[in-house]
Amino acid sequence: MPNKSVVEFTLNGDTRAVLCEPSQTLLEVLRDGLLLTGTKEGCSNGNCGACNVLLDGVLVNSCLILALEVQGRTVLTVEGLARPDGTLHPLQQAFLDHAALQCGICTPGFLLSAKALLDEKPNPTESEVRYWLAGNLCRCTGYDKIVRAVLDVARASAPAAVLPEASANSTAVS
Repeated sequence: MPNKSVVEFTLNGDTRAVLCEPSQTLLEVLRDGLLLTGTKEGCSNGNCGACNVLLDGVLVNSCLILALEVQGRTVLTVEGLARPDGTLHPLQQAFLDHAALQCGICTPGFLLSAKALLDEKPNPTESEVRYWLAGNLCRCTGYDKIVRAVLDVARASAPAAVLPEASANSTAVS
């Protein structure tokens, strides 16, 4: 029997300590050990994106990360997107508003991929959104609704453009 190790890390803002075997993946610990089933197991080889999480702000496939590798690090899962009061993250709300989900298997991975994109590039083009989401497979939605949802969140959170006449009118009078 392999020796188990304690792994301490920050999960969705809370410090956690878990006992895990050397061969356990982060996905297995999240789903089986911590009962956070939002992160989905799709392919178990990093090709579908269903298990995506953010590790120190970087998008990773949790099926390819050993749990031991998250020692002292920060993990964000889909369960950590909504606010503590239950208010949905803007991406979650946009997915609902655009009907950008159906069966739900791929949705958590898409949400985390979209968050990683918007964290890095708050105002992406449609081509950039499609490129960032290319690692996520969906068999139900056809992707267009997902792309529109991400673009709407980007537009809604973009700073308002300063119109030339607005800045001329705001000049201080002596």
